[in-house]
Amino acid sequence: MKHQVLGISLTAILTIQLSGCGVLLHPERKGQRGGQVDPAIAVLDAAGLLLFVVPGLIAFGVDLYYGTIYLPGTAKTLNEEELNMLKTQDGQIQPEQLARLVSEQTGQHIQPEAMVSYSVGSVDELKFMLTEVQIHKKTAS
Repeated sequence: MKHQVLGISLTAILTIQLSGCGVLLHPERKGQRGGQVDPAIAVLDAAGLLLFVVPGLIAFGVDLYYGTIYLPGTAKTLNEEELNMLKTQDGQIQPEQLARLVSEQTGQHIQPEAMVSYSVGSVDELKFMLTEVQIHKKTAS
């Protein structure tokens, strides 16, 4: 009887850890990219590390991959003043200013001439365009 209870408990703990705490507790956060780490999710994932190293690492990996470890609304976005600094008098984005801002935020040197912009009508259209760019990069390599 004790072995059966222990086995069921161990299976439940491993299942929760393998799926990632943030994915289970906050599925609405999927898709976030960056921001402040949610301490509650980080502690739960770390508890998995203390109990079982591999499932704890997997839990961290899953939560980081899906973005569920981050608090909502904490990713870096431009405020109105920063956005206005990028625009000219007629409302057009200045490539030099945008390249400077992206370089500062990412630590990568960006050339304004290398930047390309596209107007898109929806998120789905943007996803499609990004997928096409990745496919072209892979075939060019």
